[in-house]
Amino acid sequence: MNWEIGMRWVIVAVLGFSLAASAGDKKNKPAPGKMVDSGSFGVFVQGRRVLTEDFRIEQQNGISAINAQLKEAASSSTVQKSELEITPAGELIRYDWSQDSGGSLTVIPDNEFLREKVTTTAGKTAEQPFLMPNTSMILDNNFFVHREVLVWRYLAADCKSEAGDLKCQQGPVEFGVLVPQDRASLRVRVELVGKEKVAIRGAERELLRVNLTGENFAWALWVDAQDQFKLMRVEIPADNTEVVRD
Repeated sequence: MNWEIGMRWVIVAVLGFSLAASAGDKKNKPAPGKMVDSGSFGVFVQGRRVLTEDFRIEQQNGISAINAQLKEAASSSTVQKSELEITPAGELIRYDWSQDSGGSLTVIPDNEFLREKVTTTAGKTAEQPFLMPNTSMILDNNFFVHREVLVWRYLAADCKSEAGDLKCQQGPVEFGVLVPQDRASLRVRVELVGKEKVAIRGAERELLRVNLTGENFAWALWVDAQDQFKLMRVEIPADNTEVVRD
């Protein structure tokens, strides 16, 4: 897949500009869902697998739904799950998160801003408004598929193909994100580094490296330009953590 086709696919699939959905609406029939990406990430701490994240990204009538669940490596029991829905313009429709030990949260638009509703393990509820635009990205602490969607948004908005190479805005690009579990908004920076050879499950692959940084963290992410810019690997050196697509 060349850069131009790949970037167009990202814009269509993730941001939801879907001609097929419009055609389906005209016939008063729901358009069939399109699977954008699905699979699992293995989460390794000091070389030992501790969690598995199963995920799927689907699109129907332009709406993108990002579902994920975390399972413990030892027992394969689900410990957390989430669902994120966004419009073709990247606006939040709803974000839901829950854990098996109790407790849940929901983020919804409140006019043009965001509101978070939290239910604790004891059943107590609270609400908190955020003066953030409803196009702000949800960046859950624990789900790496949200980082994939953030990278796609960056590539679609700030990069273009020139003579077969991907050219992005000079320097890092800032995004406002909401971290629901921390009940906090923050600014993160995304920057394309370039092509690198990376080992994935014992095989060397040429992937695109993207740096994701914030005030107190620095992550390295690698995506596959030959396979619709899917996230393949994440390194978090400060936590001795590596995430690899299965």
